[in-house]
Amino acid sequence: MSSSVRIDRHGRVAHLVLDRAHIHNAFDDVLIAELTTALKQLNADDSVRVVVLTGAGNTFSAGADLNWMRRMATASADENRDDALKLAELMRTLNFLGKPTLARVNGSAYGGGVGLIACCDHAIGVASAKFSLSEVKLGLVPAVISPYVVGAMGLRHARRMFVSGEVFDADYAQRIDLLHDVVAIEELDAAIERALHFLAKGGPVAQREAKQLALRQAGMTRESQKARDAENADLIARLRASAEGQEGLTAFLDKRAPGWVGD
Repeated sequence: MSSSVRIDRHGRVAHLVLDRAHIHNAFDDVLIAELTTALKQLNADDSVRVVVLTGAGNTFSAGADLNWMRRMATASADENRDDALKLAELMRTLNFLGKPTLARVNGSAYGGGVGLIACCDHAIGVASAKFSLSEVKLGLVPAVISPYVVGAMGLRHARRMFVSGEVFDADYAQRIDLLHDVVAIEELDAAIERALHFLAKGGPVAQREAKQLALRQAGMTRESQKARDAENADLIARLRASAEGQEGLTAFLDKRAPGWVGD
């Protein structure tokens, strides 16, 4: 449907593919907008029962695109806030989608890619995948995706990963509930088919209500999340414009260590 996102239909299942394999399905403003639009279209399509989210090639998503990061490094606070709000709308749309969602984690996921996984109802990943929430290495925080990541892996594990920015493997991702299932790469499609088999047995209205019920029990509604998103967008805009954020982004783009390393 676009240069960044592709929809493959298989009966009543829509496979929504991040289609930027040449740059490991990295995020930019175009991908965010197109993915948000695609999710809204699929949500309104009564012929779609389940949405499977995956990446083209052998990576789920490498996080932020370098060219996008360069633009954001020199953008104003207002531009950064608007940018963060668009990413927040994407995550909110996926999290509250009125249909079951499956993350087909075909490879590694970083930053916003981890956020997408956390927003899905069921996440199945390959054993070779790696994960990281590395924003602190840039003098930033995973603000927009934080409600979903904390909801998926719990406060204790999220605190560790938010402050360390370390890379972790698929087995650890399963232990902390970011992934529900881990399989060999040659078994991934069979595992997805098994999950779809069980989802096909549920009533679509009941599944929509069951999903919203679970979210409400956790204190998460669209309305409350939208207010939290505004706060998180303000936070990331402030940090990107800060001296530390500017140093972190500049150091990353210059392929050098930031000034605080070695202090």
